[in-house]
Amino acid sequence: MKRWLALLLVLLAVPLPARAVPVSGHVRFVGRAPGVSVPTIVYAEALDGGRVQPGQFKMTQSNKTFMPHVLAIPVGSTVNFPNDDLIFHNVFSLSRPNPFDLGLYRAGAAKDRSFTTAATYRVFCNIHPQMSAIILVLPTSYIVEADNNGNYRLDLPAGRYRITAWSERAQPSSVELSAGSGAPAVPDLTLDETQFAGVQHKNKFGQDYPKSAYDPKKN
Repeated sequence: MKRWLALLLVLLAVPLPARAVPVSGHVRFVGRAPGVSVPTIVYAEALDGGRVQPGQFKMTQSNKTFMPHVLAIPVGSTVNFPNDDLIFHNVFSLSRPNPFDLGLYRAGAAKDRSFTTAATYRVFCNIHPQMSAIILVLPTSYIVEADNNGNYRLDLPAGRYRITAWSERAQPSSVELSAGSGAPAVPDLTLDETQFAGVQHKNKFGQDYPKSAYDPKKN
């Protein structure tokens, strides 16, 4: 009996894991044509502080394309960049505060990069101007991609949060809320994409790509 009583006291002393609260909402798009699919990231930052859990991620180079085009990761994470093409690639980013250049590497090779500062990194290939991607490094582990209709769901421990919607075509939109014992009502987040205009990027030296780089037969 004493052993069972001791075990019961130990179990009662162990804190139960925080119960996740489902937070569902909707992102409204302004200026996005019907049927157009653009990656939309939604993330929650704990306003009361919280531990960020970094991870291991991958951005593949295949068919002269970065896959995925948008990669959202917690700060401190590492991204692997494998080259699945039969040609050379040179992954680089001039984005502050930590620009990087992985150098030239061949088919079948891969290189890693750790991202220790939250920021938006625009990623390109120094050989192929058609290749572009975005790595969104965030100060949180609560990250999800909204569906094509703008719907999303985050499972959050109870607390106060800032919920932000992001796409590369708009300024981010945020709202603050408290997640308690029940699912909170979340106001719509609006992304206004009417002012979006694509801009031609430079190579890693800040120069225009040579005309031959745009010829698919030569690259």
